[in-house]
Amino acid sequence: MTTTTKPAAPAPATAAARRLGPTGLALRQGRLEIRQFLRSRESVVFTLGFPLIMVLIFASIFDEEIAPGVDYTQYFITGMIATGLLTVSFQNLGIWIPIERDRGVLKRYRGTPMPKWVWFAGKVIMVLVIGVVMTALLLAVSVALFGLDLPGTATAWLTFAWVSTLGITACTLCGIAISSLARTARSGSAVVTPIALVLQFTSGVFFVFTRLPDWMQQVAALFPLKWMCQGLRAVFLPESFAADEPGGSFELTRVALVLGAWCVIGLVLCLTTFRWTTSRDG
Repeated sequence: MTTTTKPAAPAPATAAARRLGPTGLALRQGRLEIRQFLRSRESVVFTLGFPLIMVLIFASIFDEEIAPGVDYTQYFITGMIATGLLTVSFQNLGIWIPIERDRGVLKRYRGTPMPKWVWFAGKVIMVLVIGVVMTALLLAVSVALFGLDLPGTATAWLTFAWVSTLGITACTLCGIAISSLARTARSGSAVVTPIALVLQFTSGVFFVFTRLPDWMQQVAALFPLKWMCQGLRAVFLPESFAADEPGGSFELTRVALVLGAWCVIGLVLCLTTFRWTTSRDG
């Protein structure tokens, strides 16, 4: 995915801005990032529209049961929620940050008195807001058109919250980290999109995970998307489906541990690899 929208330049450090506290600075930067995202029609359509379009297509084609009381649509929707969170965070950041770096936006931010963490906070706020909107749209369409049953207990909603939070945190950090691999603005999509697509096909999004080859399951288990999908299946699918999972249960403890580990890994990679300037800037 490419875009020609010009990233917003850093706001000047006015006296009013300097009087803002940490929360105010983060929220202001978050609003700026959200406005910048909304100005790019390509990003909005791809991020919010892709999961909805995929659900409409696959749910209309496949209507068979994959387990007693579980049809393909129920299974697929859980995977698309996870994919949507991956797209909002990992894929969008991995594509957009190289564009901002290549156009000198990050270099200008680095040269302002604004604390560097404010820029990262703005990205996180943008990802969270767009992620919530995307998830709400996906759930609304799935309930209205395909009869998706929403979680009926507070425990299930709590599981939904922590799986989504850990998952989008891990993907956000990894998206910021992988942005350093792109040498130019144009190469960001070429670096990130293939990785995202491979993870979707191997993590049980489009196909029932246990029907994939064993080696593919083992590879997918190394990355966050597989565990995001598994955690969300625990929320939206009946308890009886747990027997069809690789470990014979939804393994929510392991889901939390793996996603938490990826949050740590992503943070370390961000701290050690992130670049504010391109190689030609020195």
